[in-house]
Amino acid sequence: MSKGSMVGNIAQDLGLDLKRLTSGKARIYSGDSTEYIELNKENDKLLIKEKIDRESLCAKTTPCALHLQLILENPMELYTITVEITDINDNAPTFQNKQISLEISESAVTGARFMLDRAADADVGANGLQSYSLQPSDHFVLELQNHAEGRKNVEMVLKRPLDREKEERFTLTLTSIDGGEPVLSGTVQIHVTVLDANDNAPVFFQKIYKASIIENSAKGSKLTTVSASDADDGTNGQVTYYISNTDEDATNVFLINTQTGEITLNEQIDYEKTNHYQLDIKARDQGGLSDSCKVIIDVVDINDNRPAIIILSKSNSISESSPPGTVVAMLKINDPDSSANGHVHCSISEIIPFSITSPSNSIFSLRTEHVLDRERNAEYNITVMCSDEGVPSLSSSSSLRLQISDVNDNVPVFERSSYEAFVVENNTPGLSIFTVKASDADSIQNARVSYILEDSTVNGVPVSSYVSVSADSGVINAVRSFDYEQFKDFHFRVKAQDGGSPPLSSNVTVTIKIQDQNDNAPQVLYPVQTGGSLVAEIVPRSADVGYLVSKVVAVDVDSGQNAWLSYKLQKATDRALFEVGPQNGEIRTVRQVTDKDAVKQKLTVVVEDNGQPSRSAVVNINVAVADSFPEVLSEFTDFTHGKEYNDNLTFYLVLALAAVSFLFITCVVVIISVKIYRWRQSRVFFQSNLPVIPYYPPGYTDTGVTGTLPHMYNYDVCMTTNSRKSDCKYSTLGGNSVLVADPSFTETIQRAMLDKSLLQDPGSPEVQKPPNNDWRLPPNQRPGPSGAGARPEEAGAGAVGGTGPWPNPPTEAEQLQALMAAANEVSEATATLGPRYNAQYVPDYRQNVYIPGSTATLTANPQQQMPQQALPPPQALPPAEAPKAAPTPASKKKATKKDKK
Repeated sequence: MSKGSMVGNIAQDLGLDLKRLTSGKARIYSGDSTEYIELNKENDKLLIKEKIDRESLCAKTTPCALHLQLILENPMELYTITVEITDINDNAPTFQNKQISLEISESAVTGARFMLDRAADADVGANGLQSYSLQPSDHFVLELQNHAEGRKNVEMVLKRPLDREKEERFTLTLTSIDGGEPVLSGTVQIHVTVLDANDNAPVFFQKIYKASIIENSAKGSKLTTVSASDADDGTNGQVTYYISNTDEDATNVFLINTQTGEITLNEQIDYEKTNHYQLDIKARDQGGLSDSCKVIIDVVDINDNRPAIIILSKSNSISESSPPGTVVAMLKINDPDSSANGHVHCSISEIIPFSITSPSNSIFSLRTEHVLDRERNAEYNITVMCSDEGVPSLSSSSSLRLQISDVNDNVPVFERSSYEAFVVENNTPGLSIFTVKASDADSIQNARVSYILEDSTVNGVPVSSYVSVSADSGVINAVRSFDYEQFKDFHFRVKAQDGGSPPLSSNVTVTIKIQDQNDNAPQVLYPVQTGGSLVAEIVPRSADVGYLVSKVVAVDVDSGQNAWLSYKLQKATDRALFEVGPQNGEIRTVRQVTDKDAVKQKLTVVVEDNGQPSRSAVVNINVAVADSFPEVLSEFTDFTHGKEYNDNLTFYLVLALAAVSFLFITCVVVIISVKIYRWRQSRVFFQSNLPVIPYYPPGYTDTGVTGTLPHMYNYDVCMTTNSRKSDCKYSTLGGNSVLVADPSFTETIQRAMLDKSLLQDPGSPEVQKPPNNDWRLPPNQRPGPSGAGARPEEAGAGAVGGTGPWPNPPTEAEQLQALMAAANEVSEATATLGPRYNAQYVPDYRQNVYIPGSTATLTANPQQQMPQQALPPPQALPPAEAPKAAPTPASKKKATKKDKK
C-alpha cells in the first residue's frame, strides 16, 4: 500500500470521542526506529507513513503484525493496537548459486537420486515457493520431498541410464515457481558431467541431528559431528561434508570440517536475535554421489540483558495543589530475555510522596501518593529502579526531574516583629535610614514582595511627608530633615505584599528615633546683652572673699552631653580678683577687694557645651568696684559699646548698607537745602545777637518737687548729640546692685554741675534778679524748628507757631538763668526718678538753641531709642540745690562759651 493509505478508523474502533483524542493529545508509539503507521489528528485515522516491506519486518514469521500503543493525556490512557501486514507476491523464487555442476557416473543406475539446491522465496503462504520443473527431462525427473517444517527438498532422479560415450556433458534448466498472482519463477542451470562408474553414494548414519548451545558462547565452540559412509573404495569412497543452507546467516555462524563432519561455532550468537537454527548437511563422494541430513540447533538463553526503561510520557512540572493519585509519567519496560530473565519489577528507591504501579505487563505509571508542598521540596529527582528475576538479577534505573509549580499559599514574613532605626538630626533629605526585609516562601511572582507605606499621621502630618519606602528594596528614606528639638521619635507601619493572585500581605511597625546633634549654641539668659547701654554689677570695696558678684545663666536646647554647659573666664581686667564657677556660672571674688583695684572691671565669660564639636557663647559683664554712685558714674563714661555682628547676616548687611548709603546721600542733600533755607530765614527775621530761648513746660521749672516726678516729666537734659549714648538707666536684676550708665548722661550732669559752680562763685559780679517768666509761652505751645514761635496775642492760647519772632526777646542774663534752672531740675530729677521714668518723650534741651553769632543749631539724634530701666534709690546721688543768685555778665559769657562747646 502506498504512503498515506488508510489503515483504520482508530476512534471508531476504540469507541472514543473525537474530542477526547484532541484534548488528550493522542499520539502513536511504535517502539521501533522506523514508524510505519501514523495518526492523522484531523480525521483520527491510522495512515501509512512509510512504505512497508513485510519480508524485512517479519521474514518467514506469520502472521506478521505491528504492535502499536495509543497514548492519551489528561488523564493518561494507553491502548494497544495491532496492525497485521498481509503478504503480496512481490518476491520471485531465487537460487543461491548461479549454476549447479554435477558429475554423474555412467554406472549410475536408474533411480539414482541427485539432490539439488532448493530455491528460496521471501514470500509466505500461497505466494511462496510451490513447485519445480526440469527441462529437458530425457534422463531425469524431479521429486519433491516434504519435511515436517514445511520445507521441500528437490531431488533429480535418473530415469534412464547414462552413457558417457554418447553424451559426456549436458545442461538442464531447473525452474522454481511460486503460487502468487501473477506467478513468479526463478531458474538455475545444471551442468552435468558423466563420469566413470561409481555406483555407491554416501549414506548418513542419522537423518536428523540435534544440538544446543548457550548464547554468548566463545567462538570455536563445538556443537556436534555428522558422519556418512560410502561403500566404494578408493577415491570413489572418499566423502566430503559441507553445509548447503540457503540461509546465509546460518552459513556464516557455523562451520563444518569437510573431512570429519565436525560442526563448530564461527561467531557469537544472541538468543534475542535468533533462538533456533537448522542446518542442511551434505555428504558427497568423489563420484558425485551424495546424501543429506539435518542438524537442528537450539540456543539456550542466559540473563544478559538489563531491563530497558522507555519514558512514554512525563510531566515536567505539577502543581503543589494536585490531589494524590495524579499520574506524573508513564514508562514502558523492555527485557528481551526469556522466562524469568525477562520478568521485571520496578520500584522507587527514595522516600518520596510517589509510587509506581503496573497497569499491564510492560507498562508502568508513576503517580503522586501524598499531598505535595513546594516550600518543603520544590523539585524531585525521581529514580525508578527496574530489575528482572534472572540469576543473577540485572537492573537499570532512570531519573525523572519533576518541578513542583507554586501556589500562592504563604504570606510575606518580615525578618523581625518590629524595627527600630536611629537617625541623626539635621540629616539631608533623601537619606537612607533603614531597610526592612520580608521573605515569601513562594516562588516567582508569588514571592515578589512589594513594600507599601501605610497611611498614618505624625503630629497631624501624613507620615509620607517624613519618610518614604522603596517598593522594591524596602529602603526607608527620609523625605525631610529631622529636628530633635521638635520631636524625638515617631513610628509607622510598612506593609509587605506579594504578587500572587489574590495577593497576601503582612505588616510591621517601624520606629524611627532621632538622635541629638550639637547644632545649638548655648543661649545666655542673664545678664542680658544690650546694644545701646552698658550693664554693670556693683561690688562694694568692703566685699569679702567669695562675694557673689553675679551669675551667668545659660541654657542649651540640645540634650544629653550636648547640653552640659561649662563656664570659663576667658578675659578679665584683673584675673586675680574674680573667678567663675565652671558648673554654676557664679562670678565670685577670689580675694579681698582693695582700694587699689580699678573701678572699671570688664569680664568676658565663655559658656561652652560638651558636644563634639562643642559650641559656645560669650557674655561680657561690666563690674563696678565702688561704694557710691557718683564714683561709678564718673568712671563709666568711657566704656565703649561693642557691636555684635552676625556673620549669617552678611548678605543682608551689604544690601542694607547700599540702601542706607543712598538714603544718607539723599538726606544730606535735603538737610543742606533745609539748613540754607533756615539760615536765610534767620537772617531775615533775627537781626539780634541774643539767643533764642527754648520753651519748657511748667513742669520743668517747678522747683518744689518733693518726690517722684509726675509722668509728664521727661529727662531732656540727659540726651546728647550722640544718640547711642543717650541712656541713663538703673537696674536691680539678680538681686545685685546693677548700674546702667550712659556716657552722655554723665557729660550732661558734669556740665550742669559746672554751670552751678560758676553761679556760686564768690568772686563773681553782682547777681541779677531771677528771670522774668513772662517770656514763656503757654504750656500747650512748643518752639518750632527755627527757634521762633507765634506771638501769644496773634496765635492765641494753645496755638503752635514757628514763623514769627518772640514777642519780648529775653535778655542774655535771662537766657543763662533759664539754663541754670534747667540744670537744677536735672539734679533734682536724678534723685527723684522712679520706676515710672520713661525717656522716650524727653526732648533734647539743646534741640532748638540758637547760638549768637553762629548759624549752627544744636540738635539731638532723632533715631535714639530710650529703653526703660529702673533707677537706683534716690540716695544714690546727692540732692540738688536751687540756684542762689543770678550770674554776672562774666559768668554769663563763660557759660555761653561752654554751652557752645
